[in-house]
Amino acid sequence: PAWRHAGIVDRGRIAMAGHSIGGASAIAAMATDPRIRAGVNMDGGNATPVPAAGLGGRPFLLLGAQGRGPGGNASWDRDWPQLDGWKRWITFDGSGHFTFSDFPSIGQQLGLDDPEAPLPGDRSVELTRRYVGAFLDRHLRGESRPVLDGPSADAPEVRFHAP
Repeated sequence: PAWRHAGIVDRGRIAMAGHSIGGASAIAAMATDPRIRAGVNMDGGNATPVPAAGLGGRPFLLLGAQGRGPGGNASWDRDWPQLDGWKRWITFDGSGHFTFSDFPSIGQQLGLDDPEAPLPGDRSVELTRRYVGAFLDRHLRGESRPVLDGPSADAPEVRFHAP
C-alpha cells in the first residue's frame, strides 16, 4: 500500500463530505468514483451538475446556511431532482457560509462574533456534528438516526426542505 495505515481504511464505507468548494466537489467525485457510498455538501455551490443518470442511488446531504433553501442557490435547485438516492436538504437559521467550519467557534472564543451569522460558534459545531455524524452513521454503519427524519424540538434552528 502507498500509505502505511491503508489497512485500517474500510473500502466498503467511504463517504465524501466537504465545506464550500470541498462540498461542491462531492458530486463530481461521486459521479466518477463508485467507491464513494455517500456525499455531503456543506454550503458549496455545485459547479459540476449531478449526471442525468443520477448518482446510482447513493445518498446525499445538502447542508446549508440560512438562505440556501429552495430558490437560494441555483445549482442546488438544479441538482435536487437528479439526486436519485436517499436525500435531505437542511439549513440552519442564523447561519452563514462559514458556519460549517471552525471559524465561528474560534471567532466566538476570540470575541469576534459575526453579526451576519448570529448562530453561536459552539452551537454551529454541535449542529454540524449532529447532522453530518447522523448521516454518516446511517449510510455507512446502517444505524438508525431519527434526527434525519425531520424537525426536532431540541434543534429549532434546523430547517428541512423538500422542494
